[in-house]
Amino acid sequence: MELLYWTLLIVGGFLFGSVMFSQWIPKLLLKKDIYKLSVDNNPGGFNACKHCGLPIGVLCIFLDGFKGLVPVLIASLTMDASNFAFVLVMLAPMLGHAIGMFNHFHGGKCISTSFGIMLGLIPVTYIPIIILFTLFVLFTALRIIKNGAKRSVVVYILFLIAACTTLGIMNIPIVAIGCGSAALIPIVKFIFSKNGMVDNNYRETAAQIDN
Repeated sequence: MELLYWTLLIVGGFLFGSVMFSQWIPKLLLKKDIYKLSVDNNPGGFNACKHCGLPIGVLCIFLDGFKGLVPVLIASLTMDASNFAFVLVMLAPMLGHAIGMFNHFHGGKCISTSFGIMLGLIPVTYIPIIILFTLFVLFTALRIIKNGAKRSVVVYILFLIAACTTLGIMNIPIVAIGCGSAALIPIVKFIFSKNGMVDNNYRETAAQIDN
């Protein structure tokens, strides 16, 4: 029975993560294709904010985070967080969002979903969400790195190091592995996505010329 529960959480998390709210909601409500409108081809909440306005964007960000929160929170409250299957529950919604199976395999970069996953860990430990939130606020407020994509990559690298180290010291190795693995997904998405690491101003200029 326990194996069935883990399987449902993992498969359900992946399928839920594959629902691209930031692509579908703008299409349904405003007939806008975020994938095509965004110069980095990222069907994510921040691009929804940019192209559809704050209310629609915030809704998309919330739902993208919610699909990471639900399976991890259920696992945190009902399952053994020292079981390696817990890592797979953490990764499932991230992989679903990154792959975008229901969106012609045009996935997103997983920022909102990663926050949802870290929030879902709070019954086990609040450390990961504090580290991730602090890094994002610090790097965004201080504008230490102006380019948004490069800034996100640095934030997730630092999160990987800080979370794995802290959770390792706290003797929560499975959650440490989950956080480290989850951090790798947006890093890879940013580095290998189309124009993912190109300066934002250059991308906007290039898009205007192409149009």
